Amino acid sequence: MRDHRSRKIRSKAAALAACALAVTLIAAGATPAHAAADDTERPTAPGPITVVAVDTTWVELTWAASTDNVGVVRYPVGARFEDFGAQYSTDTNSIRITDLRPSRTYTFSVWALDAAGNSSASNPTLRLTMPPGDDQPPSAPGQPVAYDVAATVVRLRWAHSVENVALDRYEVFRVDAGGTLTRVREVYQYPPVNSAQISGLAPNTTYTFVVQARDEVGHLSPLSAPVTVTTLPPPPSCAVRSVVRQWSDGFVAHLVVENTGTTAIDGWTMTWRFWASQQVHGIWGATIVDRLNNSYLRVRNTGRNAVIPPGGTVSLGLVASGTQLPEEVTLNGGLCTVADE
Repeated sequence: MRDHRSRKIRSKAAALAACALAVTLIAAGATPAHAAADDTERPTAPGPITVVAVDTTWVELTWAASTDNVGVVRYPVGARFEDFGAQYSTDTNSIRITDLRPSRTYTFSVWALDAAGNSSASNPTLRLTMPPGDDQPPSAPGQPVAYDVAATVVRLRWAHSVENVALDRYEVFRVDAGGTLTRVREVYQYPPVNSAQISGLAPNTTYTFVVQARDEVGHLSPLSAPVTVTTLPPPPSCAVRSVVRQWSDGFVAHLVVENTGTTAIDGWTMTWRFWASQQVHGIWGATIVDRLNNSYLRVRNTGRNAVIPPGGTVSLGLVASGTQLPEEVTLNGGLCTVADE
């Protein structure tokens, strides 16, 4: 009994001590734990941003501090260039931002947050053009190569330009009669990829293309050497008859492709749906080119069956794993009708 009374006395003493400590903290001006949650007042907007120091790739900024009824805990800082942006954070009224790009114009903004998450209005933004750090144009891109040609689409690739700071984009031009340049494509990805698809072309037409590089300051490279390519004739009309023998995880397909148009097909490429998980174990009457987006198999004619006269046919077949049978069949970009036998 005595031990039980002793424990109760000690428990009450501890509770009284905790209460006394809480009263002491409040009397001393400490903020209760629930105060931040009860705070609904927004901080004032920070003062205008000023530049303390700047170089080609970094800037140091400062601003007049915000005021708040409880206290500001941090300042989010935004930096935006065109459609690209980044956000930083500091618990003081200044910040040094690095990894910027020479000659770019950035828009900076700052706002304040208190412990309860209340956000101030943003201060007036600051537009700042970084000092130039690039006085050299890029080298000329490599001569383009047409690696995929269809009736209305050409895909080009080229060797990258050499640039001392950073490339901004590649521009592809069509060379018209008399040497006039017409821009047909800009490649904006960062860093720019060295390939482009040119669409909207006329079938069975010869085109010449050149490529030019532009760096972030706006310096232009010399033009690449030209490439001349002739698009394919309009997609043929075609029909496919298929005979398939299928088992649980594979099949043998025999395809008979008919030219239902009025013009002979001289050289052909065929695609059909073919999942990434499927494997070709054997093929005849055609040669595999590649797999498009891991969703289609692309094959081309052999040396013996390149020509399909009007009303004529070619035969090909394959042994493959999986259960996805040939469908969505195209011949030189034209969609064929498919019938099972």
